[in-house]
Amino acid sequence: MSEIEKGFQRYIQYFLVILMLGILIFFGPLPAIIDDRENPVAPHQPYPFSDEASELHNKLNVADLHADSLLWRRDLVERHGYGHVDLPRLIDGNSALQAFTIVSKVPSGQNYEGNSGDSDIIGLLALANLWPRDTWGGLKARALHQASRLKEAADASDGLLKLVTTSQDLQSVMNERSQGEKTVAALLGIEGAHALDEDVANLDELADAGITIYGLTHFFDNFIAGSAHGTQKGGLTDAGRALVREIEKRELIIDLAHLSPTAIDEVLDMANRPVIVSHTGVKGTCEGTRNLSDKHVDRIAEGGGLIGIGLWSSATCGDDLTS
Repeated sequence: MSEIEKGFQRYIQYFLVILMLGILIFFGPLPAIIDDRENPVAPHQPYPFSDEASELHNKLNVADLHADSLLWRRDLVERHGYGHVDLPRLIDGNSALQAFTIVSKVPSGQNYEGNSGDSDIIGLLALANLWPRDTWGGLKARALHQASRLKEAADASDGLLKLVTTSQDLQSVMNERSQGEKTVAALLGIEGAHALDEDVANLDELADAGITIYGLTHFFDNFIAGSAHGTQKGGLTDAGRALVREIEKRELIIDLAHLSPTAIDEVLDMANRPVIVSHTGVKGTCEGTRNLSDKHVDRIAEGGGLIGIGLWSSATCGDDLTS
């Protein structure tokens, strides 16, 4: 064998070793590394609480309306030092209810001011997470798979995490908690009705999977409505109006988070039931792109709705409660 042939053979061997290492990293630790980077828990000294504050907290039914935990390859029943919530940390925080929100598509270069829906980075994450093959490109399949992950976690939790889909389910959990149990109620929601795969009729399948909260858009305009972060930022489409009617008919929950101001107005014009905004800010304290105007806050409140304020910089113009 000539020196050139030996050199070429060594090159092929090196290439195969590097390729194998890349594959092992991609399907191994990479999703956890990205989760840790994107959802870090900042190190801090224990926060001081007065006895009165601790006593009050222990009496509360704490609820949170947004967590992306289902997107990542983590066992929700096990404790982790990074990422959005898991069951042990929910119990530590005296949480009574946690909404788990399904992300089915995210554009590359995601930003707050304007995104098209022409790209998608969740397909690669689905592949790295070893999700079923139909999730690599199918948005509804991704939503259904994440819903199944929450059910699996609930089944493995010894009754401490319970998926609730009706007011009776929720009342049952509250009754358990009133007896001293640490049970946590879990709600399923979607961020963006593009998870319907362009067909409002798919609402039945998502509802059957236990999804009760329906965000109409996420970080881009879709076939339902304009997003606060989209390129057009328009109102409801005909399909969007049909979806609002169908959600209300099934007594499910509409989530206005990420919607354009025009779409928020149009949903509120149609809504006969209370709506929520699961995670947002308000322009009265922070002029953020997706933060609610005073007019929208008033209209949501008048309809008996609920607004969840998030603690991140573009929602509060700061990173903590002192902002």
